[in-house]
Amino acid sequence: MPVFDFNNTPDYQNLSECTYTTFSSNHSSPSPEQPILILDNSSHQWSHHSDGKFTNPIKRTTFEFNEEHGVETADILKIDARFVALLKWLGENHIPVRLSGKNLEEGYAVYKIRETAFGGGTKLSAEDGFLQFMIDRLLASDAPTEELDEDEQDETGDDMKLTSLQSITDFMNCAGRTLPDNIRLWARRNLAVARSQEVTPEERRHAQRALSIMMNIQWRSNYFESIDPKEARRILDEELYGMEKVKQRIIETIIQINRTHTLPAYGLLLCGPAGTGKSQVAYAVARILKLPWTTLDMSSITDPEQLTGSSRIYSNAKPGIIMEAFNMAGESNLVFIINELDKAASGKGNGNPADVLLTLLDNLGFTDNYLECLVPTVGVYPIATANEKSQISAPLMSRFAVIDIPDYTPDEKKIIFSNFSLPKVLKRMGLKDNECIVTKEALDAIIRQFENTTGIRDLEQAAEHLAANALYQIEVEHVSEVRFDAEMVEALFV
Repeated sequence: MPVFDFNNTPDYQNLSECTYTTFSSNHSSPSPEQPILILDNSSHQWSHHSDGKFTNPIKRTTFEFNEEHGVETADILKIDARFVALLKWLGENHIPVRLSGKNLEEGYAVYKIRETAFGGGTKLSAEDGFLQFMIDRLLASDAPTEELDEDEQDETGDDMKLTSLQSITDFMNCAGRTLPDNIRLWARRNLAVARSQEVTPEERRHAQRALSIMMNIQWRSNYFESIDPKEARRILDEELYGMEKVKQRIIETIIQINRTHTLPAYGLLLCGPAGTGKSQVAYAVARILKLPWTTLDMSSITDPEQLTGSSRIYSNAKPGIIMEAFNMAGESNLVFIINELDKAASGKGNGNPADVLLTLLDNLGFTDNYLECLVPTVGVYPIATANEKSQISAPLMSRFAVIDIPDYTPDEKKIIFSNFSLPKVLKRMGLKDNECIVTKEALDAIIRQFENTTGIRDLEQAAEHLAANALYQIEVEHVSEVRFDAEMVEALFV
């Protein structure tokens, strides 16, 4: 009896037919003019909101619309190259989705995709935000350099966190290329550990936790858009009074970013007496750069392991403060504000915590002992504050552009109190300007009271004391306004 072997026979019936072409786009907000994909509408004008499924790849690359009279299909004509893998995944897993689009001359332009059902064979639920999480990540990414095989409402996937192995796996399949190459390789290896039954449950738990941390960080490129110097100057003037040399140095940094579209090689070290607004400068820079910011208080760190994390060989291992800062910010580009850098030289026998910062400041990458992966730091802009430069080691000093911030003169303190501190406190307490009036003599008395203090924190506390006293008189003694003179101020601050 003859035996026929059909294993090597081509399966012509299962060959998929690709109907689309890809196009490159860097738009982060899709619209009918900048769609995610375009479907054929030559034979049917599709509804603004349309339900259905993308077909399995063994068929034509189409979308099956659930119409009242049955299922109708439309070929996919164009796809944003960033979304090819995601649409393939939606088709392979038969995920029911709702498209939002507009009928144009070239086709049905789809600019929003949402999942509509849960249960059966679906991979995710409409409530957990996983699909929108992936779409947001893809929209935030750059166009690939190579071609890769209900009611209208705003939605965001920013609150979505990848924690389960299934969601991490799906993210790797659909949006893994948004990760840096070394992190993508690291993730595959850790995913294998997290799934393995040949390692201890403790190792699997640590691998899954490390994956969750790394997957939830949006790894952006180190390309920075140009910044308007006039707008930067407006923000600085709004946040800070005086400090012309400081503002000039920051504007020079902005101009440098506009020319190179990358961050400067050196961060800023702001040195000056307490209360002179060093942290305020750092917050203003983060606002100008439009980056999230995180703070690191070096005065409370006594062990380098607090920064670098602990090895996974320990059951209570955890990542360090630096990686936790990346995780909290949710992206790799951020302003790292290092407070009290001059207080970082007091380790307890395990090394100097300040030395850990050297690799972070060099922008060559940072390795956390828990994650065991080189994290790119080219998008990190460090801004450190210190009271005494003499307490900072030479290696650390050499990695910063130092800006000295002098104390304020009495005349500057008067302007700051009148134009900044007092109005801010009055607004916070709900008082009108004409309810709490400080005369010129009273202002002079306030400045004399705090002439031997550095910075302006004491002035802000004085403004709060005056405003609170005025509010008491208005509410309890039922006066319409309180006018402070020198005698009242001296009596108040005795």
